[in-house]
Amino acid sequence: MAIVRWDPFRDFAQLHDRINRVFSDTYGRSGEDALTTSGNWVPPVDIYQNGDHELVLKAELPDMLREDIDITVDNGTLTITGEKKFAGDVKEEQFHRVERHYGRFSRSFSLPPSLDTTKVGADYRNGVLTVRLPLREESKPRQIKVEVAA
Repeated sequence: MAIVRWDPFRDFAQLHDRINRVFSDTYGRSGEDALTTSGNWVPPVDIYQNGDHELVLKAELPDMLREDIDITVDNGTLTITGEKKFAGDVKEEQFHRVERHYGRFSRSFSLPPSLDTTKVGADYRNGVLTVRLPLREESKPRQIKVEVAA
């Protein structure tokens, strides 16, 4: 049987983490009353490279209008900002539970220098924003033919 040294501070650190999680879950969303009026949220994003042609960024932005989404590219940084507005057809006192996030958001991403930021394209369909960032011609891989000397 191994002898294990008891460290009371380790137990206190675990307790401290648990208490922090309880308070951040309870008060991290600025209270139940403020859920329907405002909030900071971060939409989930997937970023992947589409072969050797482009970098693709997909962000989930459900129930938003295209006019409420702004995309900027400045100094090697792509920024997506917008606001998800609370539905005005249902009164706040009629809700039993509100779990979806509303309010303004902003996401920024550093872009590698291999992208051609002058040809960025974006489309918004079915609640998903797709941003396409093409690679520069000089950064695309190319095949080099090796000749045999006689």
